[in-house]
Amino acid sequence: MDWGPVLPDCLVLEIFLHLPHDAVLRAGLTCRQWQAVSRDEFLWRELFYRYYRIPRSVPRHPSAVSWYREFKRLYDCIPCVEVQTLREHSDQVLHLAFSHRGHRFSSCSKDCTVKLWDTERQDGNISLVHSTSMRQFNWGYTQFSQFNPDDTLLLVSGVYLGPHHSSSGEIAVISLENYTLLSRVRNKPYDVFGCWLNETHLISGNLHWIGNMTSCSVLWLNKAFQDIESENVNVVKRLFKIQNFNASTIRTVMVAHCRRHDSPDLLLDYEAQSQARRQRAEQDNQNHPLLFDLAASDSEEEEEEEAENEDQCEMDERSRGYSSARIPPLTISGLDHVIHSRKHVGARELQIETQVAQMMGRAYTKAPDASLIDPSESAEGEDKTYLLFTTGSLTYSPHQIGIKRIKPDQMTTSGPVLGEERSSEEFFDSLDHVIDIHGHIIGMGLSPDHRYLYVNSRAWPKGCVISDPMSPPPIAEEIDMHVIDLKSLREERRSLRAHRAFTPNDECFFIFLDVSRDFVASGAEDKHGYIWDRHYNICLARLAHDDVVNSVAFSPADQELLLSASDDSTIKVWRSPRMVRLAHASPRQLRPRSLLPSWLLRHKNGAFAGGVNGKAAGEGWKRPPDGK
Repeated sequence: MDWGPVLPDCLVLEIFLHLPHDAVLRAGLTCRQWQAVSRDEFLWRELFYRYYRIPRSVPRHPSAVSWYREFKRLYDCIPCVEVQTLREHSDQVLHLAFSHRGHRFSSCSKDCTVKLWDTERQDGNISLVHSTSMRQFNWGYTQFSQFNPDDTLLLVSGVYLGPHHSSSGEIAVISLENYTLLSRVRNKPYDVFGCWLNETHLISGNLHWIGNMTSCSVLWLNKAFQDIESENVNVVKRLFKIQNFNASTIRTVMVAHCRRHDSPDLLLDYEAQSQARRQRAEQDNQNHPLLFDLAASDSEEEEEEEAENEDQCEMDERSRGYSSARIPPLTISGLDHVIHSRKHVGARELQIETQVAQMMGRAYTKAPDASLIDPSESAEGEDKTYLLFTTGSLTYSPHQIGIKRIKPDQMTTSGPVLGEERSSEEFFDSLDHVIDIHGHIIGMGLSPDHRYLYVNSRAWPKGCVISDPMSPPPIAEEIDMHVIDLKSLREERRSLRAHRAFTPNDECFFIFLDVSRDFVASGAEDKHGYIWDRHYNICLARLAHDDVVNSVAFSPADQELLLSASDDSTIKVWRSPRMVRLAHASPRQLRPRSLLPSWLLRHKNGAFAGGVNGKAAGEGWKRPPDGK
């Protein structure tokens, strides 16, 4: 006699909808009917939205092939398992940077060394390759590093200790072939950090005060091989000269190479995605709505620098910003200069100075690049290179993102040292675009395709009015991560939130974040690093340290490998549960006979030392408060 199923599929599905995901998978081992129902796409869609607490208006990831696999990706592919702790640094670790190939990474620390590490050992462990101390060059500490595009040179930025305890920044270029020092470039203020423009040229900064509250930031293009070039070849060229108001300065420069017609790793416009999905669904099958079958300088500048060097001797411990070096309040670029001036100049005089400076700016500043503001002005399909940096217009604390286009003829030091603009009356360069964050910016990072800029900030109170540039508004403890589309130049979606900071406004320091294809990670002052999914805007994991987490870095070759650096003097290595399981499995175990998915077994045996969202892997998976 042919016995039919005891329960119809629709009733089994209804029961499964009320079970947790692990119970559904175990129930699927009972019989073939339950196995088929346990893989139903509608079922896993409901489990997905319920478990991760994602608004149903958010569509599925564009590259996902099924709801089941998307659930598994977020559950099993997050680098949240601690597999190694590197303790070679003797002081706070401030920054981490991977090579573009992912085979090396560098670390900077307050022990004044820059260290290089190998990530390609056969046993899977990370080992120290080389360490260079910068104390021989009178540095106080190293704070930032970056590999050039072909991974042959390393840019290292740090604080140079000058005479009379004054400090400014300096950039060193190190050859990765033989670890020799190729050149050193002055960098002022030191929280400009510096960055590569291309394989052989880097960008540095300089600051000149032209009043009590008004200054001028000059950004320079430098050739990396300055010490070995012919004296007849230019090794430095001025890129931009930008006027600053209200004690603000340009800091934290980075370069974005944007393509006019790009294929982004991830499109963050939910509305466009939802509309496209609705149209496809209507065209495909209107009768089955629940079916989810988805397939250096000229003479004038030198004179200014000499004058500044004399002034610098009178400014002990001048600080330059909110760098991750824990230098207290007076670290904002040239703030001592402003405080000294305010003691001898009245408020009325400072107000008049600002008005005169603004009038000069309007009269002697070039017009912005129309092709950036109006894309129709530029050639179809033209690639663009943008210089991004933090700045401000209302107060000394950085609260704006400045964008300036770098044109092709500006990407080399050949030609006139200062360009044709020196003879022009318009001797200031304007910003092509400014994005106001309405808060104190403490971190920036680019997506791998350079389409999106992620910005850490601590918000000001709503509706606040700044009447005194030296008294910025109080800032929130919660850190907001804004997402800016560099193609449309507007903020996308709501900001990410979970991490916190506790230092007051005038002591804020930089917290480095990093972005991979699918994830974004950031440090925080609450002794944790955090990982979010870029598409769903949800916090997926917390990475524990014993002190402030200053920097995080994804491997460009494998986003399931993440590093975190902390004030506890350690670098922690994090891998995904999937990668840890594969590394520990013998060849015969790589294809388990068990019908129960292997990614779920970690939920049972608790074999991993790391955790997800602050809990051990064997304790289950629970999102922290405000994790969305």
